[in-house]
Amino acid sequence: MQNVVLIIHLLLALALIGVVLLQRSEGGGLGIGGGGMGPQAGRPPLTGLAKLTWGFAGAFILTSLALTVIGASNSTETSVLERLGFPTAPATPDAGTSIPLPDIQLPPAGDAPVLPPRQD
Repeated sequence: MQNVVLIIHLLLALALIGVVLLQRSEGGGLGIGGGGMGPQAGRPPLTGLAKLTWGFAGAFILTSLALTVIGASNSTETSVLERLGFPTAPATPDAGTSIPLPDIQLPPAGDAPVLPPRQD
């Protein structure tokens, strides 16, 4: 199922790219040019290509959401390396094993001032 949705998603992406490239530029994209309309002319009605672009964009978003849902439902507790057969380190140590701690000198307990170590 995921492969079918992925193929549809890729076809929609290619169709969306093609339809956007076929459209005529309306000008003013980056403040350059201005087209033939004045500032009070309003938006022109949607053309067939613009409606097709909106349809492809909506379908592209729906397939993106579908792929996310399918991917989340297919996720497992094992990692990719475990599925390939590579050994992995345990996430937490066993109860019987202890982790060696580094030799750290803690400050003295109580109200005694903390002094730097002496150089003997």
